[in-house]
Amino acid sequence: MNSPDTDTSTPAPAPTCSAKGCRDAAVWVLAWNNPTLHTPERRKTWLACEEHREHLSQFLGVRGFLKDVVKLDEWVQPEGSERP
Repeated sequence: MNSPDTDTSTPAPAPTCSAKGCRDAAVWVLAWNNPTLHTPERRKTWLACEEHREHLSQFLGVRGFLKDVVKLDEWVQPEGSERP
């Protein structure tokens, strides 16, 4: 039996890139919003590695969804947004 002060939990996995099939570490947060579905202040997020940041940004950008691209370690979660 473990003592109460012993942490036996597994650390949370490092965030990974949202690009299909990519398991690289996330470096960027792409905050987006679909204006036909979400209120203007709502932000959904995708995570991106260095390699996929531009591709994912362009995908969201051409649809008019991309709102912000921020380094993961600088991301501040807006009220009412999904977590990265």
